[in-house]
Amino acid sequence: MDETAVDPETDGVNPHAPESGAFGIDAFTLDDRMRLFHFAAAEKRHDYLWLLRAFDRGRANYQVLLHASQARDLLAALRAEHPGCPEIDDVQPLLDSLTDWRLLDRSYDGTRAANLAEYRNRHYIYQFTQAGYRAYRAVEEVLGAGLEDAQLSRLIFPDILADLRALAEANRMGDGEEVYRKLGRLDQVLSDMAMRAARFYLMLGDLARTNDTRPEVFLTHKDALLSHMREFTAELARYQPMLAAAVAEVAETGVERLIVFAAGADERLFRSAADREDDWRQRWAGLNHWFTGVASEAERLQSATVTAIAGVLALLRRVTEARRGGVSRESQLRHLAQWFASCPSEDDAHALFQATFDLGSPRHVAVPYEDPELIPSRLSWWEAEPVRVARTLVQSGRTPGLHGPGRIQRNEEQRQRLRAEQLKAQAQRRSAAASLASEGVYERVLDEPETQTLLGLLDLALTARVPVSRAASGSAHGVRLTLRPCEGSTVVRTVRGRLHLDGVRLEVS
Repeated sequence: MDETAVDPETDGVNPHAPESGAFGIDAFTLDDRMRLFHFAAAEKRHDYLWLLRAFDRGRANYQVLLHASQARDLLAALRAEHPGCPEIDDVQPLLDSLTDWRLLDRSYDGTRAANLAEYRNRHYIYQFTQAGYRAYRAVEEVLGAGLEDAQLSRLIFPDILADLRALAEANRMGDGEEVYRKLGRLDQVLSDMAMRAARFYLMLGDLARTNDTRPEVFLTHKDALLSHMREFTAELARYQPMLAAAVAEVAETGVERLIVFAAGADERLFRSAADREDDWRQRWAGLNHWFTGVASEAERLQSATVTAIAGVLALLRRVTEARRGGVSRESQLRHLAQWFASCPSEDDAHALFQATFDLGSPRHVAVPYEDPELIPSRLSWWEAEPVRVARTLVQSGRTPGLHGPGRIQRNEEQRQRLRAEQLKAQAQRRSAAASLASEGVYERVLDEPETQTLLGLLDLALTARVPVSRAASGSAHGVRLTLRPCEGSTVVRTVRGRLHLDGVRLEVS
């Protein structure tokens, strides 16, 4: 019995053990999959990596099964092209270790035997396992990762919009294969965009952390970063209403019909029809969540980009203030270290140290008033009130440490009153939005809450920057305001006055 398939805490059933009848990559347990990466931390990790690259080279040339001699020949070819490739005399121990870790699969080849004795020796041939090839590619992706992968793609929005419209047309016409292609492409594009965004914001965090040691790196890329983020957030704000409308158009053609078409054209052999439908239903739910809803992923991405722009500007201000003197602190310390190294004697070095740091002279302490505004700046030191100086600051030059945060004074009555006012305002806005949707905006006079809600919806619709010839929309508080082109002008009467709209009619739904 395999010991890895028994777990006393789960009544003898290991949740990580392969299912009965599993084969291929499904037969790999959790421990087997973790062991696939042993070669990356082994003592001869560089030898293992280049040997796997040799197998990858053979796989690219449709040479899947390799003998040890053939792997050695491929290594020699790699060494001729890449000077960093090590010279490996004996590849057999490496092949045995990779087979034990299940990156390679070993089988027998009797075709090379010239006699019975050689046949009994069972010549081995090796090839990548499916899980082993995935582990090798994962390591290669980490080794070859660069800043080119950390960027926000603003040019993808027109393609997403075109694919959504084509998806709606294909679902309406009953073209299952086209539905499968478009929906799969949209899922892949959105996943790639999410990964790129995550890498981009991680890159910004790394850039902020390395700013103190290498500010010139940040100053070199700041203009490109700001321009890139501003263009991306502008394109996202422009296309977000159109993408939400396109998703709604696809939903109107029938979501269940869409899922049945996509699952019917799906060619994954080892999944049942119900599993495929559940998978495509989850993909559609994720795509719908990207562009619609109260807190969609597109809105979160736009908010994160705006926050990142503010962070980059704050970092730029900090770097500029640190370098305002014309010479950076790092350059000053380097020149000072060179002066110390050039001193002819220790006495000269001590004299330079005394002149630079002056630690032997009396210590001067500068402590501000607790409230500087209470002491006029025109008063002299003799007339102003004295400042309390901590004993540790005078004796050792260190400021006294903080002993925990101070007590926070909370006004619960004021806090509850503000919270009640906030809830009341939210309820009024929701009630006003429902009133606008049920009674419309024309042929009556809007009260103050309805006027505020209408102006807010109108502001959201106009920020989409959609041409007047097309309908623009904005949504909030559970309703949607749509601007429809019309002839002439329309007038909305409110308690504040009349709102004239030239060539536009408002519809609240």
